[in-house]
Amino acid sequence: MLSPLDLSLVNGPIPVAATVAAAAALTYLAIRKNRTWWTRVLPIVLLACAVAVSGLTYVVDHVWKPWPEPLPMILTIWAGAALTALSLAAVRLRTGRWYVRVLNVLLAVGVATSAMVATNAHFGQYPNMRSVLDVFRNNRVDLNEAAPPPATVVDVPASRKLADVWKRPDDLPDKGTVTEAGIPGAFPARPAWIYLPPAYATTPRPKLPVVVLLAGQPGHPRDWFDGGRITDNLDAFARQHDGLAPIVVVADQLGAPTANPLCLDSKLGQSETYLARDVPAWIKQRLTVDERREAWTIAGFSQGGTCAVQLAVRAQDVYGNFVALAPQREPTLGTRQETVKAAFGGDEAAFLRVNPMDLLARQRFPQTAGIIVAGRDDATYRKADAEVFEACRKAGMDALWKELPNGHDWNMAREGFFGSLPWLAGRTGLVR
Repeated sequence: MLSPLDLSLVNGPIPVAATVAAAAALTYLAIRKNRTWWTRVLPIVLLACAVAVSGLTYVVDHVWKPWPEPLPMILTIWAGAALTALSLAAVRLRTGRWYVRVLNVLLAVGVATSAMVATNAHFGQYPNMRSVLDVFRNNRVDLNEAAPPPATVVDVPASRKLADVWKRPDDLPDKGTVTEAGIPGAFPARPAWIYLPPAYATTPRPKLPVVVLLAGQPGHPRDWFDGGRITDNLDAFARQHDGLAPIVVVADQLGAPTANPLCLDSKLGQSETYLARDVPAWIKQRLTVDERREAWTIAGFSQGGTCAVQLAVRAQDVYGNFVALAPQREPTLGTRQETVKAAFGGDEAAFLRVNPMDLLARQRFPQTAGIIVAGRDDATYRKADAEVFEACRKAGMDALWKELPNGHDWNMAREGFFGSLPWLAGRTGLVR
């Protein structure tokens, strides 16, 4: 029997019921048998809320600008609905019996809750309540010790793949392990979140391929364990491959939820050095991994997808593969002028020396392979994704294009990443 914690918050009856309930609550709060209410109070409240939401949207999009693209319309609509409900409830507190006033407050809170449910359904951040309440359902492992000596590692001849010599152990765990670990370096990053597949817990231990995975902006490494559902999907992949799956290190390329150092070494921070040198060095020191560049993948969603393309061309000695999920055309803080000014003090030549699209136009990368995944309904980045794909293809990369029937959301990112695993497993030796 399906647990209530596993009921979908993205599809099905819950988002629909939340929307219907919000519409009914707003209708109730907006209706009163009072002429003054209809001619003065209600119009003033509606106008004030519309002005407030419009002003907030303007400040976010044009003054604060925590991310380059404008606020999605759905956020504006639901913010307006929640603010209107709370305002109407506040006005109605002046009259009526106590239980009616309590009801009005509860209805307003219900509209605000429905707004959160609808917004989550749009972006697919939390698929169900289990993802909201509990991400650490897998075991945890201490990563303070260094990788084990070679005697305890599965030997793979140079002409073979790991899948050719790996035998499923009798005591193979059913699940992998999940943990957090701080990775020091040139950039003040938040702790990384790390998935180790079941095969990692066996002796002798296989040298596993690595995926350095990045969330979008605004964001946090945990986002891939919430919206991305890494534990469930990688555990399922491992069960189909005798416990084998890539080690996934979700690193922090931002430093703060709304920061954007652009995955570059610039005035904004040393994010590129951190991802290209510090993170790989830490992984090789602490974990049992296949150190060949063909076994290393840089991947990410949205701003993280842009970073994946950047690192694929800027750190090609480290990462032989990349998966870019809905990337931007180039690292950006809004406009090219704003980006160059903030990162390089207005020196556009410095930006062009590190911009991936310019590097792809000048150099060839025949030893690099990658997948660019776009959302068919992503009006903001679908065209840019196609341009990135063409640039990679013309630069000699083994580039693949994949389009999914989604927008710019976690539904697309989740399906895009796990849909890329079979290709990645073939590239990195996890399958024959």
